[in-house]
Amino acid sequence: MFDDLLAANRRYRSEFRDSGLQGVAARGLAVLTCIDSRIDPLAMLGLGPGDAKIIRNAGARVTDDALRSLVLAVNLLGVERVCVVQHTACAMAGTTDEQLRARIQEQRGVDASGWAFLPMLDQLAALHDDLELIEACPLLPSDLVVGGFLYDVHTGELQPVPRDRLPETGR
Repeated sequence: MFDDLLAANRRYRSEFRDSGLQGVAARGLAVLTCIDSRIDPLAMLGLGPGDAKIIRNAGARVTDDALRSLVLAVNLLGVERVCVVQHTACAMAGTTDEQLRARIQEQRGVDASGWAFLPMLDQLAALHDDLELIEACPLLPSDLVVGGFLYDVHTGELQPVPRDRLPETGR
């Protein structure tokens, strides 16, 4: 099932040279973005390997695990700023847990009751709440620079979302 990946790795390995990069974020940046395969975080931001810590999950949500990674990145790996990048045409936007559970049941025959997928009926409100979770984390410094962005998967444009345009929902 993974022969294609192993073959690709053999080709990659044949030309691989240790870059000498360290494990810190050379540009002091962490990016939390969605797992959507239309997003190439490094290219989107003009970054290269070693420049940033990239954290990905469905919907670019600030989950406990995303916070765990941010705490380590900020306190141990040189991160001084965090950008949360959500995107247009996200499968997690405009839906509910109930709808996602029903789709999983219908398409895969799997009972997902009890699972919280953190969908976003109001994407901007969810972004606001997630930025607040980062800023409220006691293990992150109060002067950490945190920003919210919306990436257009059809044009490649990245737009900062001003905090005053973000409604609160109360997660």
